[in-house]
Amino acid sequence: MAPFSIALSSIVKKHGLTVYHRGSDFDSIRISTCDVSRPALPLAGFYNYYDPSRVQIIGKLEYTYLETMELADQQDRLDRFMSSGIRFCIVAHGMPVPPEMGRAAKRYNVTILTTEQDTSEFMAQLIISLNYALAPRTTLHGVLMEVHGEGVLITGESGVGKSENAMAMLRRGHRLVADDAVEVKRTGQDTLIGTAPEMIRYFMEIRGIGLIDARHMFGISAVKQEQSIDLEVHFEPWDEDKLYDRLGTDMATHEILGVKIPYFLIPVRPGRNLPALLELAAMNNRERKMGYNAAQALVDRHDNMVDLG
Repeated sequence: MAPFSIALSSIVKKHGLTVYHRGSDFDSIRISTCDVSRPALPLAGFYNYYDPSRVQIIGKLEYTYLETMELADQQDRLDRFMSSGIRFCIVAHGMPVPPEMGRAAKRYNVTILTTEQDTSEFMAQLIISLNYALAPRTTLHGVLMEVHGEGVLITGESGVGKSENAMAMLRRGHRLVADDAVEVKRTGQDTLIGTAPEMIRYFMEIRGIGLIDARHMFGISAVKQEQSIDLEVHFEPWDEDKLYDRLGTDMATHEILGVKIPYFLIPVRPGRNLPALLELAAMNNRERKMGYNAAQALVDRHDNMVDLG
């Protein structure tokens, strides 16, 4: 079971479902699994490995099967199905709810919903919605920006200059997603999506200036509601005694919610053009994803020259 849940009423609103019968617990129903079932086998009497917590969808197959039954058999099968522990089910394809299903739903306090969409199309859209709503998530301290199409997560201790450099990036035409707090969801096996908490979305805190609204100050084209996270750039104060990577042959990674993303450590000191370095990190990451690694190309050139003597 997923650690998060979404209200059934939200799914009804998002997918334009019609409430045929509203159970007394409708407002308290929450969905906590992305799994969706077509209950053809349960309606045939086979309940082994049946999970009533899944979203139950009645499509043409199940509907036609019910229509082939004698009325007494149909009532018996629907009684068992509605009393199996489900709290709601959805009749797809614009099909009318069978009268016996409606009566059984009232007896067992099960909400019945309907949709005009084809069963397969609706299931696909619903699964996408549930996977997004129930995705594992965390909140990170940092700034998220879209830079040359790459989602750049800027991290570092407070006061190191994350927001100030994000402001400079806005002036260079890049887009802000979140400042200070970044809500991260893992929406796929290797996909991270970042957004801002709704309360502080598009606000930035600039020390010595105060709060600004990036959307109002720079325009709607300067902000973005969500963005995939493609790399992390970590700012830290320059340490004279520390050795920093100068070639980049071995790409460091940082794991967030089980997903490893490229990680760049940039030491900060007066005189460094950090906005330009952020742009460079984004472009370098795009080149690597397209199969080109400048550091490796230099190493290969060196090896070829050595081989040639």
